[in-house]
Amino acid sequence: MAEDPMTPDPATPKCSAGALAPVDELRRIVRALGSVVVAYSGGVDSAVLAAVARQELRHRALAVTGRSPSVAEGELEAAIGLAQRIGVAHEIVDTREFDNPAYRANPNDRCFYCKDELFARLCALARDRGFAHVADGFNADDGKAPLDVRPGRRAALALGVRSPLAEAGMVKADVRALARRLDLPVWDKPATPCLSSRVPYGTRIELDDLRRIDLAERYLRARGYDVVRVRHHGATARIEVAKEQLERLRREEPRVAGVLAEVGYRNIEIDDRGYRTGSLNEGHNR
Repeated sequence: MAEDPMTPDPATPKCSAGALAPVDELRRIVRALGSVVVAYSGGVDSAVLAAVARQELRHRALAVTGRSPSVAEGELEAAIGLAQRIGVAHEIVDTREFDNPAYRANPNDRCFYCKDELFARLCALARDRGFAHVADGFNADDGKAPLDVRPGRRAALALGVRSPLAEAGMVKADVRALARRLDLPVWDKPATPCLSSRVPYGTRIELDDLRRIDLAERYLRARGYDVVRVRHHGATARIEVAKEQLERLRREEPRVAGVLAEVGYRNIEIDDRGYRTGSLNEGHNR
């Protein structure tokens, strides 16, 4: 019988028993689910959960990805390819959060409406197909933030979505270490939140604006800025890159400004503080 590509290599050096405990607990939790639909984006957290679910539950695990205008170009294709590598059954559902005026208004809890839409669809799918649970890639580090910072978590709790990584006490470093041991190429992938997260709260989400953001970020990534955010402020793009790449971006500012003008940004600003998670939350949720 061919070796399972997602079975950990027995020759892989083992960590201490204490370090392995969260992984053992994760596997126990996943087995106890019996069957599960995994909310799978293709990021490291959901990929690890999908891989472990595939190992522990086989055909009783299904990874499902939401297709939305807020997903950056290429992310869906990457998620499909990774699911094939993992060997987990995978499906795509179209989500309709853009039909919801509350989402389009872009309030502080915008993520609640997005996740509520996604999880409601996954829960309905699970009921129709006979899966016992829906689970997401929320980890223990995510759980340190209050619910008003992560309103998507509120949607998950309201719909009974399980979070095996968090339940096992796995923090982000644990998840990345397990992803590397499972030979998942996303083990060191930066976070890729939805394009709507680049738009300041209170500014209506427009599809054309998301397209501009996506084009601008794809251009910058193609130039070698691996971690980049283009914060959308009307005709101004406020750019965040890793601090060690700020000087290079300043040197290239005229060229970057010329290219971004072609997608509709008349002005660019370089954020001297560099990239940081959730910078648009600054001033909110205090």
